[in-house]
Amino acid sequence: MFSRTITVVLSASAVALALAGCAKDDTSATTGSGVKLVKSGTLTICTHLPYAPFESTQNGEVVGFDIDVLKIAADDEGVKTTVVDTPWDTIVSGEALNTGKCDVAAGAMTIKPERQKVMDFTNPYFQATQALLTRKGSGITSLDQLAGKTIAVQEGTTGEDYVKQHTPAGAKVVSFEDSVLTMQAVKTGKAAAGVNDNGLLYNFVKQNPDTSVTTEFQTGEEYGFSVKKDGNKPLLDAVNKAIADKAAYAKAYEKWFGKAPQ
Repeated sequence: MFSRTITVVLSASAVALALAGCAKDDTSATTGSGVKLVKSGTLTICTHLPYAPFESTQNGEVVGFDIDVLKIAADDEGVKTTVVDTPWDTIVSGEALNTGKCDVAAGAMTIKPERQKVMDFTNPYFQATQALLTRKGSGITSLDQLAGKTIAVQEGTTGEDYVKQHTPAGAKVVSFEDSVLTMQAVKTGKAAAGVNDNGLLYNFVKQNPDTSVTTEFQTGEEYGFSVKKDGNKPLLDAVNKAIADKAAYAKAYEKWFGKAPQ
């Protein structure tokens, strides 16, 4: 068998028309202050739901502290916000930003050196640490008491890293895809305890009084928002400006945490 190659010569104008016909519509835009957006008139936010009180869905709308802080920046730029629920691994790897899925990533995301290699982070906007969730009255106040028991963590998080580094002999660490599954494992008795960010766990305990946060682990974590590596400094500046807006930031903080920021 053989094949024949047919050579076709197109004029420059014909090539241009052919390419134009195949090209996708470009919906990207730049604001007056130079902020590049993947969609005109909209700040597109990638996050992984749910992670209340930082981001969760209420009445079909994504709300939370992270969202409100980013809305400060969006309002300053005169654009609206939209949220895309995104797998956590594509957020922390930088893939969601690099592929143009969103302009900014959020998710109570700890600023870590390995993440800084693939994303540009804003200034820290929240001080956090890890905490231990148990069923109320369990008497468990440390990881050392969990030898031979199951500890629930959320995959891809600093809580998972912390537990794996401090796991007592004989303990079983089980990683769940999202925070709700992690906390429900403790509530239902599938795990003796769970470790995750303190703000998240305290919010869960308020809604589930049969659980308790019994201790915290001082890990010195700071959360940041991120944008594409070396790709959108004007947006980074805009979000940093929103974080530094003391009045607007304090209003969002009190709304979600019930007290003024320290």
